[in-house]
Amino acid sequence: MAAQPSFVKDQKPAAVPIWREALVGLDWLTLRGSPLLYGRGVPRGDGSAVVVIPGFLFSDWYLFELRAWLIRIGYHAEPSRIGRNADCPDVLSGRLLATVEAARAATARRVHLVGHSLGGTLARSLAARRPELIASVTTLGSPFRGIRAHRLVLRASNRVRAAVIERRGAFTREACFTGYCPCDTIAGLERPFPASVSQLAIYTRRDGIVDWHYCVNDDPRTDVEVGGTHLGLVVNAAVYRLVAAHLAGAGREAVAAEPPR
Repeated sequence: MAAQPSFVKDQKPAAVPIWREALVGLDWLTLRGSPLLYGRGVPRGDGSAVVVIPGFLFSDWYLFELRAWLIRIGYHAEPSRIGRNADCPDVLSGRLLATVEAARAATARRVHLVGHSLGGTLARSLAARRPELIASVTTLGSPFRGIRAHRLVLRASNRVRAAVIERRGAFTREACFTGYCPCDTIAGLERPFPASVSQLAIYTRRDGIVDWHYCVNDDPRTDVEVGGTHLGLVVNAAVYRLVAAHLAGAGREAVAAEPPR
């Protein structure tokens, strides 16, 4: 496999067409009309746990369609329980780790992570730091190579950063919520991705939120392009098909890698 591209610490605005995100409804309508939504034509799950992680500014609620579908095809789908994704990344990672450890204990198997946008970035960082817990990571439009987003998103990020510093005071690093922070979460993104964890990076060149170039590994074996919007990746029929295939393959690999009991 090709070497993982390095994480770029600085953050810059990306000239992405944010207006395209208004077309998210088309992604949802296409999914509603597909038999795939009802579990037809995709591999069945093996009952392993899949933790689904929300993107920047969102909480678990908007991922209910994806979680319900994962349950429908045979997985033990779990919300991340990180709360709103607008806090110190290390705090969010700690909550995610607790959810993953509980899912691991409940199923006695390594856990799959599916993260949308910033949620996928958290997933990759956790997998790099705790690979013994993770079977696979699937990212949906996740800028895990650096912060390149529309200027409105960066403006919102700066406001969140200011709020986090004000709320947590001396317990927060000055560079919190930036790529320069020396926290464990950013450090995880700078590590090579573990070979024991299967990965899939799904992206769209029509992304109106982040620069898709920062959402891929530059490896055709792990990078897959779909149509549609950034927001619509969580209700995209092509994404669902890819996720089902990846989880099935990663699940077989994880079972084979488990030590005998």
